Amino acid sequence: MAEPRILSDVDALKALAHPLRQRMLARLRRDGPATSADLAAELGVDRGAASYHLRQLERFGFVEDDTAPSAGRRRYWRAVREDVRLPRRAADPEAAAVAAEIGRQWLARSEADLHAYLADREAHGEFADAAQHSFGETALTAEELARFGAEYLDFLTRWHREPGPGRRHVTVLFHAFPTP
Repeated sequence: MAEPRILSDVDALKALAHPLRQRMLARLRRDGPATSADLAAELGVDRGAASYHLRQLERFGFVEDDTAPSAGRRRYWRAVREDVRLPRRAADPEAAAVAAEIGRQWLARSEADLHAYLADREAHGEFADAAQHSFGETALTAEELARFGAEYLDFLTRWHREPGPGRRHVTVLFHAFPTP
């Protein structure tokens, strides 16, 4: 995977912060390419709105055409596979506020996914047997915490796989922060 993309541009952050766009991106990452009509039906929105939001995501490089299944006027979209990160400390207060909102949305989605999985874990068969849950603590300096996070991201990148036979989308949650 390429170098991480740190979102510092406020317009790109705003494009990503829209809740419907977040849902569209999540759907495309998890289930693969779709048309605006597919997404509109799945997400319960107007097709025109779906097309508009996909074009906004495309404008900032979050989605792109998937030309393989596209035919005629049926345009398929796919999520751009990249390591997108929020700025740790945005110099622009507006960018910082939008990045914080995106972080809240990502956390809410990951918590909802975890609760849904735990409520029906038996439906996941062998994947439920393979799933891991961990809660740990340690004491680190600020430099060690930064190194710890970088090593985690390197590890996750090494395990990045494209969807394929026998593979399911797996959510990986990681939080490393100073205990209040």
